Amino acid sequence: MTSSRPNPFRYFNSSPEVIRLAVMMYVRYPLSLRNVEDLLHERGIDICHETVRFWWNRFGPLFASDIRKRRLKAGNFSRWRWHLDEVFVKINGELYYLWRAVDPEGEVLECFVSKSRDKAGALKFLKKAMKRYGRPEVIVTDGLRSYSAAMKEIGNLGRREAGRWKNNRAENSHQPFRRREAAMLKFRRTKTLQEFVAVHGQIHNHFNSERHLVSREIYKRRRSAALAEWWTVAA
Repeated sequence: MTSSRPNPFRYFNSSPEVIRLAVMMYVRYPLSLRNVEDLLHERGIDICHETVRFWWNRFGPLFASDIRKRRLKAGNFSRWRWHLDEVFVKINGELYYLWRAVDPEGEVLECFVSKSRDKAGALKFLKKAMKRYGRPEVIVTDGLRSYSAAMKEIGNLGRREAGRWKNNRAENSHQPFRRREAAMLKFRRTKTLQEFVAVHGQIHNHFNSERHLVSREIYKRRRSAALAEWWTVAA
């Protein structure tokens, strides 16, 4: 039986492998569009940096959606404990907040951008995450009162834990994004930020092999498996 899903790479002269490579390099590593252009040129692939931008905008969300669907289908996420945290992001000089939920292994579950970090923002973020992943047994947060107000409204305040060092997992999850943000010279629109963090989080999950917790041999096997699966994304 043939699949009814259309080929996303039709009408493109470049091969799917080149497109996947360009998107992976731009999203996974703290590289600019021109850095990716130069690295591909060294491999004998002559494209413009604007082509990399177009491929990222066109295929990045598609790849991230495919990775998310595979992980949800396989159940590769935790409902045991979530870590929530927010970090400020400046867009055209204005302050916005990026909310992030991660599991105990550092897998990014959900990202959400809002203008403020009040009860309304926390409530919308929690509802969005729970709609996709269900209710966790424990939610770890910092001392921000918006979390307690939002969790009280949805009826799971008793599942909240807060402490000075308990939320380091969520704090550390901001580091890859901060490095990527610096390479992109900040963001100019909230829509662009929301789209990028959604794609960046899923690709980060895909290549997250917990290198610091496993032996060299196990890490090499996981890395090879992740790369092999990446070449089949959106196939």
